[in-house]
Amino acid sequence: MHFAVLQFPASNCDQDCVHAIRSLGHTSELVWHKDTALGQADAVIVPGGFSYGDYLRCGAIARFSPVMQAVQQFAKDGGLVLGVCNGFQILCEAGLLPGALVRNRDLQFHCEQVFLKTDNFATPFTSAIPRDQALKIPIAHGEGCYFADAGTLAKLQANGQILWRYCDAGGAVTEAANPNGSLLNIAGIANERFNVAGLMPHPDRSCESILGSTDGKFIFESMIAALQQRGAAEAA
Repeated sequence: MHFAVLQFPASNCDQDCVHAIRSLGHTSELVWHKDTALGQADAVIVPGGFSYGDYLRCGAIARFSPVMQAVQQFAKDGGLVLGVCNGFQILCEAGLLPGALVRNRDLQFHCEQVFLKTDNFATPFTSAIPRDQALKIPIAHGEGCYFADAGTLAKLQANGQILWRYCDAGGAVTEAANPNGSLLNIAGIANERFNVAGLMPHPDRSCESILGSTDGKFIFESMIAALQQRGAAEAA
């Protein structure tokens, strides 16, 4: 499978995503923010960082980049899109995911390991995750508090669009395990079609044991499995 990884001015996790995908035996390449096409991408990753210096709001300028028009069309056509950290913020700003990411409740930047409970395993982003495992994945953000109105939250819950929630090492979703004040402990969500997802923690930074965890690879492996299943179905 081939992944396109977007690259904006001040992106700082694009190379991490490229390395993570290649370490799993698949191909990946950077796509510059001024490009208007995604090449032969099977999936798209919008990486973390500080696109355009996070001026105005995180992701508010990046959503207008020429490449985002291609991402919008790719998602509309059913392509898999994953936003990580700043990428999640960009997808929300672009309207590809509901809600918004606002300042952490303590107004501090958090860079630490957290644990994630997977709420829905029947998606292209979660199917390969062990059902009894809390994922250990790092965060690094100052505006990672997920916020949405009551109606949106109810819809996310009813549709199973909440993919990951902050939890403790044993998998319990508690207020103490919530690093940023996100409503419902939300760490990541999907759109209604489940082909676009975003999360604040960095799976790209937890794909090798030297980094302290390999749990992030389950998310990428889920995407790869979904793409392979789609390819097999189209070939049949």
